[in-house]
Amino acid sequence: MNSTFFIGLRIVFGLFLIIFGANKFLHFMPAGEMSEAAMNYFSALMSTNTLYIVAIVEILAGVSLLLNKFAPLMMLILMIISVNAVLFHAFLEPGSIGGAIVLIILNIVMLYAYKARYKEIIRP
Repeated sequence: MNSTFFIGLRIVFGLFLIIFGANKFLHFMPAGEMSEAAMNYFSALMSTNTLYIVAIVEILAGVSLLLNKFAPLMMLILMIISVNAVLFHAFLEPGSIGGAIVLIILNIVMLYAYKARYKEIIRP
């Protein structure tokens, strides 16, 4: 799919991923208040460096979208992070689920846009 809408969405989503991934390293956007359970979970992610792995995947996915190289693969990998973000917010921080919903919707739209690239994978 090479429509102008898809190209624009691919670039916006790529920038979104790079900014939010970089924020996990540089902390230029405040996280806000979190419940105790969410803070415990977040602290575990920080202490095991898992959050940095998430950030690297987000940045790589964003760059792949901007360059349109390996983007279908990165959208599959990013879906793991998208689902986890929605589940984290749904169960631990429902008041701030908006960003996670945007992430998973954009991820699904990009998966759909690249659907022709997945035909070989899902062929019986």
